Amino acid sequence: MAKVFTITEGLENMGAMKTGGQGSVYKGRRIGEIITAIKLLPTPIYSESSDDKNYTAFQNEVQKLKKVNEDPNPHVVKILSSGITDSGNFPFIEMEFIEGPDLEDLLKPPHDKVFTIKEVLKVAEQLSSALAHCHKADVRHGDIKSNNVKYSTKTGNYVLLDFGLAVMSDEQRRTSLRHAGAIEFMAPEQNDGVMLLQTDIYSFGVILFELLAGTVPFPLNDRGETGRNNVMIAHMETPPPDLLVLRHQSLPDTWSESKKEQEMQVPGWLLSMIYKCLEKKPGDRFANGMSLYEHICENAIRTANKSELNNARITFLEEENKRLRLEREELKQQLLNYQHHGIASVKAGSTPVTVTDNIAASIAASKRSSFSLKNLLAGLLVLLVIAVGIYFFINRNNSTAVSSTPAIDTAITSNPEPKETVETRNQLQNAARFLNDGKLAEAFAIYSNLSRNQVPEAMYQYGKLALQNKNENINCVEAFDLLKRASDEGYAPAKRTLGFLYAFANDTKTLQQSDFYERCRISKNTAEGARLLMEATLLGDTIANRLLDQLNAKQ
Repeated sequence: MAKVFTITEGLENMGAMKTGGQGSVYKGRRIGEIITAIKLLPTPIYSESSDDKNYTAFQNEVQKLKKVNEDPNPHVVKILSSGITDSGNFPFIEMEFIEGPDLEDLLKPPHDKVFTIKEVLKVAEQLSSALAHCHKADVRHGDIKSNNVKYSTKTGNYVLLDFGLAVMSDEQRRTSLRHAGAIEFMAPEQNDGVMLLQTDIYSFGVILFELLAGTVPFPLNDRGETGRNNVMIAHMETPPPDLLVLRHQSLPDTWSESKKEQEMQVPGWLLSMIYKCLEKKPGDRFANGMSLYEHICENAIRTANKSELNNARITFLEEENKRLRLEREELKQQLLNYQHHGIASVKAGSTPVTVTDNIAASIAASKRSSFSLKNLLAGLLVLLVIAVGIYFFINRNNSTAVSSTPAIDTAITSNPEPKETVETRNQLQNAARFLNDGKLAEAFAIYSNLSRNQVPEAMYQYGKLALQNKNENINCVEAFDLLKRASDEGYAPAKRTLGFLYAFANDTKTLQQSDFYERCRISKNTAEGARLLMEATLLGDTIANRLLDQLNAKQ
C-alpha cells in the first residue's frame, strides 16, 4: 500500500480507518511491524513555538494525556507518542491499536439491537472507570460516543478511544463540533464550545441509554443543518423519552418470552443514574467520573449481594424441598411395611426376634407412623407454599442479578420488610442526594444519626468522608473506628477502603489519587490489607479486586 503522506520518521501510514470533523484516524505501522492507531488533527501548526497558540494548546493537552498514561488503565487506550507530521505540519497522536468492534458495530446486525442488562452493567463499570481515570488527570475527553468505545477481542474489556478533541484548542473544538460533531451524543453546553468534566458524564448517559433502548434519546434523522439543529435543541430543551418503553419495543424477536421478561427488569438505580447523567444543567449531573464510578460500583455491589442472598434462599428452599420429599418416601415405605407384614414383620437381614418384640416394635412403629402422618400433612402444606414461592421467584427474579425490589423479598419470605429498614433506606438515599448536591451539612446529619444506630453504610460514609478531609465533625481515630465497625458488619466498601489504606499506607501518590489525603494516616500492614481486600472481593467488590491486582504487581 502506498503511503498517503509521511507521518514521521519510523511511523508509516497504512491508510485511513475513520474520518470526521475532529480529524482522521489512520492505521500506522512502526518499524518492527507494530500496528498502532494515529489521530491526525485537521488544523496545521506552522510554528513549533510559544507564539503559535494552537501549538501551545496542543502541547499543554498532550502533557495531560501523558499523565493519564503514567498509571495505565485497562479501559483507556494507551497514548504512545505525539508530534507534528513531517509533511503538512499536522499535529498527531499515536495510540495503541485495539482489535475488535466498537459499540456502534455491536448494536447492528447480526448483533441484537439492545444489550443485555448484564452487559450494560459491564460497560457502565468499565467506561466509568475510564472516565474516572481521565478526570483525575483533569483530561476531558469531549467526544464520547458509541464508535469511540471498542470491545477488545484480546482482553474482553471495553476501551475508551480517540482523544483528538481533548487536545484541540477551544476555537478548534467549537468549529469542529458545530459542523461535524456527533450531535446525538453532545451535551447542551457543547453547542457553545464549552467542555466540562460533566460534559463527558452527559455523553456517558447517552451511550447507556442507547445500549438499553436500542436508540439514542434524540436520534439524528436528517444529516442536514436543520436536522442537526433539531437534535441540538432537543438536548437543550426536551426531556429524554421513556427508556423502558423504547427497550420493550426493541427487544429481539429471537429472545424467549422469559428472557424478555427478565431483560425488562432494569434496576431502578441504573435508570435513575442514566437520567441524572442526562440532566440539562451540568451542575445537576454527577460532578466527575470519580463520583460516577463510585456510584456504579457501590450499587452494583448491592445488586450482586442481593443476587447472592436470593440464590442462597433458592438453595435453601430446594434443599428443604428435597428433605421433605425424602421424608415422605420414608413414611410411605414404613406404611407399606406395616400393612404388608403386620405384627410379625421382621426387617430383612436382621437377627431373629421374639413375637413379643415384634408386637412392641409394631406398636411403636404405629405410633411413629401416626405422628409422622400428621407431620407429613403439615409438611406437604409447607412444601406447597415453598413450591409456589420458588415458582414465583424463578419466574420473576432476573437471573443477571438486576432486580432489587422489596416486592420479591416479600414474596419469598412471606414477611413484610420492617418499617425501620424502609425508613433507613430512604434516609440513606436522601443523604446520597444531599452529597451529590453539595449539601454536606444535611448529609452529615443523616449519616451521624444512622451511625449511632449501627447502620453499616452510614458508618462507612461518615468515616470515609472524614478520611477524605470533607467531614471535620469527627477525628481520625473516630473515622477509622467507624470503618472498622462497618467492615465487621460485612459491608464490602468498608473492607475495601480499610484494606486499601493498610496496603498502600506508605504510597502517598496512590493515596492522593484515590482522594485520601494526609489528614489521617494508618500504619502499613500489607497482610491485613490483602486479607480485607480479598474479603471485599469475595463479596463482589470489583474495585477491591483491582486493588489486589495492583498490590500483587507491587510485591
